[in-house]
Amino acid sequence: MRERMLAGDFYVADDPELASLMHRAAVLAAHFAAAFTEDYDAARAHLAELLGDLGEGVFVRPPLYVDYGSNIRIGARSEVNFGLVALDVAAITIGEDCRIGPNVQLLTPTHPLEPGPRRDGFEAARPITLGDNVWLGGGVIVCPGVRIGDNTVVGAGAVVTRDLPANVMAVGNPARVVRELEPDDD
Repeated sequence: MRERMLAGDFYVADDPELASLMHRAAVLAAHFAAAFTEDYDAARAHLAELLGDLGEGVFVRPPLYVDYGSNIRIGARSEVNFGLVALDVAAITIGEDCRIGPNVQLLTPTHPLEPGPRRDGFEAARPITLGDNVWLGGGVIVCPGVRIGDNTVVGAGAVVTRDLPANVMAVGNPARVVRELEPDDD
């Protein structure tokens, strides 16, 4: 089932191997949260073990909720506020210098629309990619398969159902581009 999951095919989530990996992630996330208030270096070690890749200078505030953790990559100098839900059934890539507001949800899983396969426990997933210097305001929800371009800002509470280009500001449900942003000239 794990190979099917990683390939983006429909799979059954209550597989014993997947359950073991989810348990591992829950334990590491709990260790990260417990260590955070005492020693951030120790907490970061738990976080580095949990995530697939953790860039230099990344700062994450617990609680952090993941399915597996190993399918998440966070680029250098990015910051994640309280309460990130990152359901990483497929890859979640967060670029460098990103800002993730509180209670953001990055949701890669999908489920069949047909009642029978859904009742049988099938699911699949599509990856989420945030470019460099992306800012997601508090409570943003990013849906499966979405790519957000470099330097884009998504306003608080937006629901991103489709790709967003680089250098724009998007707001609303569903998120829509409301203005273009000037890229830096450096």
